[in-house]
Amino acid sequence: MHTRQQEQTPMTHIQLFDIKIDVLDMAGSVARIFGWLPADARECHYVVTPNVDHVVKLSENVLFKAAYDQASLVVADGKPVVLASRLLGKPLPGTVPGSDLVPALFQYAQHAGAPLRVYLLGAGPGVAERAAEQIRAHWPTVQVVGLYSPPMGFEKSEQECQKICAQINQTEADLLVIGLGAPKQELWVGKYQAQLKVKVALCVGATIDFLAGEKPRAPMWMRQCGVEWLHRMASEPKRLVSRYMNDALVFPRLFYKEWRKKD
Repeated sequence: MHTRQQEQTPMTHIQLFDIKIDVLDMAGSVARIFGWLPADARECHYVVTPNVDHVVKLSENVLFKAAYDQASLVVADGKPVVLASRLLGKPLPGTVPGSDLVPALFQYAQHAGAPLRVYLLGAGPGVAERAAEQIRAHWPTVQVVGLYSPPMGFEKSEQECQKICAQINQTEADLLVIGLGAPKQELWVGKYQAQLKVKVALCVGATIDFLAGEKPRAPMWMRQCGVEWLHRMASEPKRLVSRYMNDALVFPRLFYKEWRKKD
């Protein structure tokens, strides 16, 4: 039986789909991340944002799961994950999509007048450069101090990965924005976390493409209704149709397994 004191104590995280997810909204996530940015910080904290596709991959990939377990902050990206949390009696306050979290961090830094040194890792050739231009235009306080579009298969080369870590560290960036796609980005930062001197690394998929205008975001009404995936699938059918079809088959089974744990 829950005591009155337990009922009044807010949950800091929930366990859902075998993932420890932080009970934070966008404002809380931004505040948590900025709490890790003091000049004397030594540890690289990294952030992951589970959506339906991540949940499915995590159920099948033990290395991906290990990288998730190592993350400092896990916040839900995707309304189906939030809806599942509420149906299972473990309500999350809302979604914190990586593609919205990054601009929110930049806006916070701009409003506070706090210089923020950022490194962009990922996206195709030339895309990060265009993203940097947009960042400078919209958030002058944010300094893009470095960027790199690594070659395909770079993660298999220890020499290339060591070179990337050295390049990032030389810039003295505070924040590393990683746009390599899942699970590559999480596996990479999990492996090289100890070598990175940035304070925070964000695993945020196509966010660099969105910042650059390379890929259009879904209209706001689609995001609010939780169907942004439909817009993305229509934009990249060859890459995403099979993924979303597989997710549509597997995710309900995973939800049913969680539901049975309630009994």
